[in-house]
Amino acid sequence: MAHPDELDERKLPDEVQDSQPAVGVGELNFDEYTRGGLGRHMGVFSTIFLIVGRMVGTGIFSTPSSVTNSVGSVGAALLLWVLGLALAGAGLCVWLEFGCMMPRSGGEKVYLEAAWGRPKLLITVVFAVQAVALGFTGMGLAQGCIVFASNIWVAAGKEASEWDQRGVAIAVIVVITLLHTLVPKWGVRGMNVIGVYKIILLLFIVITGWVVLSGRASRIPDPHASFHNAFAGSATSSNLYATALFKVLNSFSGWSNAAYVLNEIKNPVRTLKIAAPIGLLLIGTLYLLANVAYYAAATPEEVAQSGVTVASYFMGKVFGESAKRALSVLIAISAFGNVMTVTFAQSRVNQELAKEGVIPFPEFWASNWPFGSPSSGLLLHFIPSFIIIVAIPFGDAYNFILDLEGYPASVINFLVVAGLFYLRWTASDIPRPFKVWWPVAFFFMVGQAFQLVAPFIRPPGGKGDTSLPYWLSSVVGIVVLVLGVIYWAAWQKILPAVGRYKLVPEHKVLSDGTTVVVYNREKLE
Repeated sequence: MAHPDELDERKLPDEVQDSQPAVGVGELNFDEYTRGGLGRHMGVFSTIFLIVGRMVGTGIFSTPSSVTNSVGSVGAALLLWVLGLALAGAGLCVWLEFGCMMPRSGGEKVYLEAAWGRPKLLITVVFAVQAVALGFTGMGLAQGCIVFASNIWVAAGKEASEWDQRGVAIAVIVVITLLHTLVPKWGVRGMNVIGVYKIILLLFIVITGWVVLSGRASRIPDPHASFHNAFAGSATSSNLYATALFKVLNSFSGWSNAAYVLNEIKNPVRTLKIAAPIGLLLIGTLYLLANVAYYAAATPEEVAQSGVTVASYFMGKVFGESAKRALSVLIAISAFGNVMTVTFAQSRVNQELAKEGVIPFPEFWASNWPFGSPSSGLLLHFIPSFIIIVAIPFGDAYNFILDLEGYPASVINFLVVAGLFYLRWTASDIPRPFKVWWPVAFFFMVGQAFQLVAPFIRPPGGKGDTSLPYWLSSVVGIVVLVLGVIYWAAWQKILPAVGRYKLVPEHKVLSDGTTVVVYNREKLE
């Protein structure tokens, strides 16, 4: 773990005061970590839409129905969306403190190393194992590709087989991976364009809701019916509220997206402090107003029964059946943009892990050759997503695989916020261009603790969202984290003891300027 007397000098951007020490993170210094790649090419606008593009996928167009079905009333559902926004905002403040203190790509990987650096490389290896084994949102990426595919077939008015959908999904992930690899700056421009489109789509839903509430929509006889007794029929089971909150928080996921690519952001501290709050507040506000719009056009019972197509149901109620098919195209475009932003950000996380030397063949996976983009990191992200799309059958098995990443992510988030408090105590003199108010950080910590406990609360009837035991995905997620500990112990302790050697880090500069750590075996006398 980092201590004040172990802090070393790092060359940081001007905003972090070059002469001040920063937290000792990993094996490489700041210059080495930020060397190579595309350089700083993203401004405030691109950073905002990196966050917007990740947050707005398909959740807001489908999740309100399942949330309403769980909690039973409009009032309870809207309060959960407000709570979700508050938790996301609290988490963003924690990430802002870390990101401004250590403006480097990698996100949680960097923050965990700063706080939990002992035993050496343990936390990095645990994070790397779950990142590679679970695809670190590669599963969510696969889901985004399949959502795109299914909506395209709906828009075409055709019944698609499972393999028809898989074929389109594979084409999507291949095209996006090639785009970010071959013409990375055009990939950023594409994310910006689709991000603007997503804002326009949400604004259209919100404005339509206002028109409905004004009484000008002839198809809706009583636009205020859902709000007359907003809390009538509210659920009383804590598990139902926990399940609904998970879905709300999943719709807000993406607020931390800029933290993964800080090496590529101009004036990273200033840009992060501007872009991240704007992105979250903009989307959070639109989410709340979109929910109001849904309830203006339909009763809570109708919203709950609309399944995963609440936005389509909304369009059908207000504009007629022909609007449903048009919306399928719009949702498909949104899903495509979500896949673009996930792929862009997570390939950078993979590259940071490779630079640290904890992934086999680090020189290959860390390379920016030959296009200046993290092509190998993109490949490492592509592989698990492709496997999930091709090999996992739809239904319970697929949903179970998608659920797997949730629990380890909550563990990681809890360790990050706990690490913030630890560093406040052990390294209070580190320059912090942004400092979160501690009750806000504690609120986020409590939220993460709740997410660690809630999956084990027995649901009504003892059945979750699949036919498998409701607790199984969380247990398997814990097993993945434990496997990370076992891998670290074997690599760093057991095998060196048996083979009588020690691991010596070597800093290698690749042909593209990227610096990577390679651990060489040195025989003991």
